Amino acid sequence: MGEQQTQPDATAEELRLFMKRLLNDLRALETMLEDGMIESGVRRIGAEQELFLVDESWRPAPLALRVLDTLDDPHFTTELGKFNLEANLDPLLFGGDCLSRLETELDGLLSKARAAAESCGANIVLTGILPTLRKSDLGLENMTPNPRYAALNRALTRLRGGASYEFRIKGVDEVVVKHDSVMLEACNTSFQVHFQVAADEFASLYNIAQAVAAPVLAVATNAPLLFGRRLWKETRIALFQQAIDTRHATDSLRERSPRVSFGRDWVKSSVTELFKEDVARFKAVLTTEEDEDPFAKIAAGVPPELKALRLHNGTVYRWNRPCYGVIDGKAHLRIENRLLPSGPTVVDEVANAAFWFGLIAALSHEYLDITRVMEFEHAATNFIAASRLGLGAELTWLEGRTLLASELIMDELLPLARKGLARRSIVREDIDRYLDVIEDRVKSKMTGAHWILGSLAAMKQRGTQTERLSAITAAMVDRQKEGKPVAHWSPARLEEGGGWKLHYLKVEQFMTTDLFTVHQDDAIDLAASLMDWERIRHVPVEDNESRLVGLISYRSIIRLMAQGRLEADVQPIPASEIMTRDPVTASPETSSLEALQLMRSKGVGCLPVVKDGRLVGIITERDFMHIAGELLEQKLRE
Repeated sequence: MGEQQTQPDATAEELRLFMKRLLNDLRALETMLEDGMIESGVRRIGAEQELFLVDESWRPAPLALRVLDTLDDPHFTTELGKFNLEANLDPLLFGGDCLSRLETELDGLLSKARAAAESCGANIVLTGILPTLRKSDLGLENMTPNPRYAALNRALTRLRGGASYEFRIKGVDEVVVKHDSVMLEACNTSFQVHFQVAADEFASLYNIAQAVAAPVLAVATNAPLLFGRRLWKETRIALFQQAIDTRHATDSLRERSPRVSFGRDWVKSSVTELFKEDVARFKAVLTTEEDEDPFAKIAAGVPPELKALRLHNGTVYRWNRPCYGVIDGKAHLRIENRLLPSGPTVVDEVANAAFWFGLIAALSHEYLDITRVMEFEHAATNFIAASRLGLGAELTWLEGRTLLASELIMDELLPLARKGLARRSIVREDIDRYLDVIEDRVKSKMTGAHWILGSLAAMKQRGTQTERLSAITAAMVDRQKEGKPVAHWSPARLEEGGGWKLHYLKVEQFMTTDLFTVHQDDAIDLAASLMDWERIRHVPVEDNESRLVGLISYRSIIRLMAQGRLEADVQPIPASEIMTRDPVTASPETSSLEALQLMRSKGVGCLPVVKDGRLVGIITERDFMHIAGELLEQKLRE
């Protein structure tokens, strides 16, 4: 999210001053483009690696600051969440053995990060969304204490009028979540790659990057789960857009763009089109006291930093983002590919990058203007289809042809990427190594997303959901250390999660979340039927706001039956009449031992689990019987 110095809370006057600087930077960039001050004739690549930190139970570990202190390496920096880290790789000239050098540097940095994490009692994971992540991990207490992040959160909340962040994503399952901060963004980690371009070729190459975004993403998907729900093959795409969305519900009556987007049209001629559109559409949310006179620097032959423009650009999240920078005293432009997920392994990530680089190199040679053979709407629709369905997506390609993503990649795009890399004099061994990884994924239909979902299905109903998700995460860590591409991974096994004890530390790890409830005005007959149909002994009672207002037990139903008050010809009784009001409850963060002691001391057989006044789960005596059974079985084996 950038490291520029920002002011914590800007006043209206400071925002106006920042906007003046921002517009001045835009004019300065136009002058630099006219005067040929943007570096050309050089092609560089680069990358940023985001990752998760996990503890011994494979849950998010908010230890980023400790790990950074241990690392003491300028390549590493913080991210939004305390359980995230980012590594920034050194730029490389595009050619020769740059891809294997990229892999070598990335391997070295991750080895250092792994060692530092292990010294702090943690481990690192490369994945688009961590399977074991829970909504309770996304509180502000887990936001990295960086003034930029706090200021961004406050600013986006103001733009939303103080309203909560609400999102809904539907796949095989569905998730509907309301949250009170920008921390939802911390669910996502990516492997961002950069491609330096000259000013006069920016429009052409950027449009090609947009055109190939869908097939590149389709073969790279690695984020199919969120909070244990099976959603899109690359759920990051939907989640990130909604996590940063500042639009109001009433905005559906007008046309407004989200801050995270694929874009609205092809670029016609210049990078400034994108910067101007973003300034026009998106209010400044951060400001900086740092100032410079860009025109004075231009007059002196020194490229300005354009700090205001870069800061604003860092708060608008195009999936292919235009970037301006200065390296070794020379200004340059680059395309930042933000759509690729982190993982599954380093070689998989470099293969994804190689595929993208190769396609841009090849198609830029074959098409001076790809917009003549492809509609922008097709590129945008393809991107969403690939996010949802991965290799199974149906894509509309050049000249309006429709193909499955897997067929398009295998039959047309892999040969094109090989030609493109060869044209840039990439060594043959690297071309074969990385594009063979892509080919193996397509042939086996085994992306990271497919491996996660396949592993989950293979475990079926063995263990709890927490155990299954932990086993998948543990297996990721193990296989990432081994380094084989994901196409050659064996499915995760339940035993890899480290044993049942790690998954019963807190209530949220084993509570039942698939709940059957009644409304306080419902007939008690419905509660009795639910108990019979679902073999349950307790039914929570909610009001119109989904707040827990009571609990109906099996005993109370038996008592009514004995009194003959559930006969067919008897006036139905509302649930509110017999429910236990203000029942004993727990929070998701309550420890298992506390919950057990609470049930014993209060003499209750279940604990509704409540978060912010709303019912989120339930634990019963049966859950503790399962734990006791696991413990007894383990003792008997010893």
